[in-house]
Amino acid sequence: MNTLIAITGLGIFCLLFEILNLRKAIVPVTIIGLLGVLALNYYEFGSTESYYYNMITVSKFSTAFSSLFIVLTIFLVALSHNFYENHPTKISDFVAIKIFLLAGGVAMVSFGNLAMFFLGIEILSISLYILAASERLNLKSNEAGMKYFLMGSFASGIILFGICLIYGAMGSFDIVEISEYSLSAELPIWFPIGMILLTIGMLFKIAAVPFHFWAPDVYEGSPALTTALMSTLAKVIAIATLFKLISGLNLIPSLENQDHLYTFENIIVVISIASMTVGNIMALRQANVKRMLAFSGISHAGFMLMTLLTVATSAGVLLYYTTAYALAGIAAFSVILYVCKNNQNHEDISNFHGLGKTNPLLAAILTASLLSMAGIPIFSGFFAKLFLFNQTIQAGYIALVIVAVVNSIISVGYYFKLILAMYSKEPNQERTGKPFLIYAVAIISIVLNIALGLFPSIVLDLLN
Repeated sequence: MNTLIAITGLGIFCLLFEILNLRKAIVPVTIIGLLGVLALNYYEFGSTESYYYNMITVSKFSTAFSSLFIVLTIFLVALSHNFYENHPTKISDFVAIKIFLLAGGVAMVSFGNLAMFFLGIEILSISLYILAASERLNLKSNEAGMKYFLMGSFASGIILFGICLIYGAMGSFDIVEISEYSLSAELPIWFPIGMILLTIGMLFKIAAVPFHFWAPDVYEGSPALTTALMSTLAKVIAIATLFKLISGLNLIPSLENQDHLYTFENIIVVISIASMTVGNIMALRQANVKRMLAFSGISHAGFMLMTLLTVATSAGVLLYYTTAYALAGIAAFSVILYVCKNNQNHEDISNFHGLGKTNPLLAAILTASLLSMAGIPIFSGFFAKLFLFNQTIQAGYIALVIVAVVNSIISVGYYFKLILAMYSKEPNQERTGKPFLIYAVAIISIVLNIALGLFPSIVLDLLN
């Protein structure tokens, strides 16, 4: 709870910095403030408390994922310094929106009441709508913001309708009470219908098939830094929240009592396979790097959905997978921001021709991040898939793991298309300047990715 209050207070101070004419200090002061919030969150780790009639609950799950969200926000705020330096809108607005988005994310993994869950998801969603359409003179940005707003509003409506049905069935918004009631012998039909609607809404947020159609267009049209945020922070928040909903509302035991568990598991398996397959096959056809990573994210959403099949034991694996994926994504987008900042043809793969010759360091970082996403050793992405597959096999889903392995092999094709462009093509443009913060974020994130691959127990043991 203290973490959430501190984040909200920091967001308000970001807005005041502009009034006090401290524009140049916004990014460093915000990073220092987020580091302080991270320390405060670490202090709360291990405690189990509830606040305001169980509206907010602090647990190992909430504090561990909140730490990941804070670290990712630090990277995104650091990248904001160079990205918004010539933007007509004040940088304080963008930084403050990112901080408030973080507050919504922390609320989404700390909720003890469905009302707080919906409040958190709306804070997150509205922030993303604004950031997607933040380039007012760019028609693609306007289109991305409007498309995301319309489809996101429908998804929020579906989630709210699901919450209403659950309340009608259980007479409470409190997840502890709902969890206890869900174990009764006879459940009202409104409860499973409400859970289906909640799940559909969250599947939209993580861009899983068949609720993925918005992602490629929105990713391509949004400003590159907003795409980085959607691809990493927002996706991680959504999958962690869906995991908490399934486990916190006691869905698996309640469906076992009602003989609906087999159907639920089949649905998750089908969506997981569809997300992995559609995402990878469509990514093979992309020439735009942001669209390619959008379909890559759809594929990774399919992998992460596999944790819902072993929800009782897979919290640590989900934390590890999301951490590995997000760090690789941050490193990749740091390089994309540098390469494509002043290009008129946006984020086309041709912009990366010869990067291995003109800037070997950034080319190596982008290569490492793509190899991690593909699941190549020694990067943490490989071990994340290894632990995920091992746990899924133990649960008896061998066929699903075979499909996942095949999809991992397919993904190598489009990742290497970009890697080969950097090393086998001749440079087609001059790149000047070495922005410190972009280099720092890229290096730190990929080093952390490799470190977690070498020492996975650092993250895996947090939720055991």
